[in-house]
Amino acid sequence: MTISLRYILIFLFVGFVVAFNCYLDSQLNATRAQLSDAWDELATANQDLENAREAARLTGEMLEARNQVDTERTEALNDALTKNLALQRAVADGRRRLLIQATCSVPHAADPGAAGLADAGTAELTADARSDYFTLRNELARAREMILGLQDYIRRVVLRTPAQP
Repeated sequence: MTISLRYILIFLFVGFVVAFNCYLDSQLNATRAQLSDAWDELATANQDLENAREAARLTGEMLEARNQVDTERTEALNDALTKNLALQRAVADGRRRLLIQATCSVPHAADPGAAGLADAGTAELTADARSDYFTLRNELARAREMILGLQDYIRRVVLRTPAQP
């Protein structure tokens, strides 16, 4: 039984094709694994990108809400300060007067004829007290707008923010 050279060559060729096919199959499986890992990384990167976009959108909305609160309260404060300045100028010019709610007690003197209010002048603030009064009004307006602004900030920005883990 002699094996011809032709059969040997065919056997070698088939063995080479099978070996080459096994090699290609292992390379294909390795490439598939790499491709699967790349797809997983891409999906993770896309999810991270969406999370970053959502965080940026929320941050933008929060900044816009903060800016709106600041603008509203600054306008309200400027209006209050302008009104106070107009009132201060009107009092200084004599067009308006500051009314002070006060009661004066009548002195009990031994001589009932000596006691009286006929010579009593109008109750009025001194110039320094008037200046202090308007300073206090300005500070009161400023404090009021600061408190209202902080309350608005808490309502519109802080309480709106989703809880962080």
